[in-house]
Amino acid sequence: MAGAISRLGGPGAPGAPSAHVQAAQFPHDATGESRWVRYGLITVAVLFLGLFLFIPLASVFYEALRKGVDTYLAALTEPDAVSAIKLTLTVAAIAVPLNVVFGVAAAWAIAKFDFRGKNLLITLIDLPFSVSPVISGLIYVLMFGAQGWFGPWLEAHDIKIMFAVPGIVLATIFVTFPFVARELIPLMQAQGSEEEEAAIVLGASGWQTFWHVTLPNIRWGLLYGVILCNARAMGEFGAVSVVSGHIRGLTNTMPLHVEILYNEYNFAAAFAVASLLTLLALVTLGIKTLVEIRASREQLEGQPS
Repeated sequence: MAGAISRLGGPGAPGAPSAHVQAAQFPHDATGESRWVRYGLITVAVLFLGLFLFIPLASVFYEALRKGVDTYLAALTEPDAVSAIKLTLTVAAIAVPLNVVFGVAAAWAIAKFDFRGKNLLITLIDLPFSVSPVISGLIYVLMFGAQGWFGPWLEAHDIKIMFAVPGIVLATIFVTFPFVARELIPLMQAQGSEEEEAAIVLGASGWQTFWHVTLPNIRWGLLYGVILCNARAMGEFGAVSVVSGHIRGLTNTMPLHVEILYNEYNFAAAFAVASLLTLLALVTLGIKTLVEIRASREQLEGQPS
């Protein structure tokens, strides 16, 4: 390669111009752009973020606090708001661990084994990304509603799924289950299975191999997927709106509670609850950034010098 570069007149070729001469002849490298193009693109990006992200976020907090801190705190401590906050956290606490179990199992199976129906499984994992959340909610109404497939049997046994917490959990799980699996599948495929095979050859059981070999290798990707899954679970609106029944104090999550307050023209309370959702999103974003930094740092430290 070095000889080829020299023959092409590279910096190391005999009689080739010096680096300063080349810099004068070619002020921009092959992949570079002029300064005004770079500054123009940066300006467009910053303006876009300002108009469609920073200003709306600032307006949420401005409207929430416009009538004073007392009004803001009263909106968050009102019984229906407290119930919505508790329900949102409860649903996320149930849905996220279940999605972690499914995501790890699916990623492990897809990345480490070859089996019939593998491509179909990958397609099904991507299904919630291509289906509207409202449609996913209607699927559960069709299955568990009063006129659904299992509705009469559930009613006869006094089991309530629709317009209750179980239905909200099911709808949330459906729209969030791809996040963990989709973060882990490419990571585990890139890592291969050599370390697991070596551990098994040395006498480790499958469970020991997972805990001591597989899990340490995927921990940052797993944490990243959990963060994204939790963020979507707390902010889900469409699917939950279909199956919840909008029962105040019972089946309203925080996004649904914001909608009800806004429709009642109670803007201060609506923006107060929305600001809490925004704070949770910002905290999630901060944790995600820290995870990315820590993972990149460990990757750099693990590279040979």
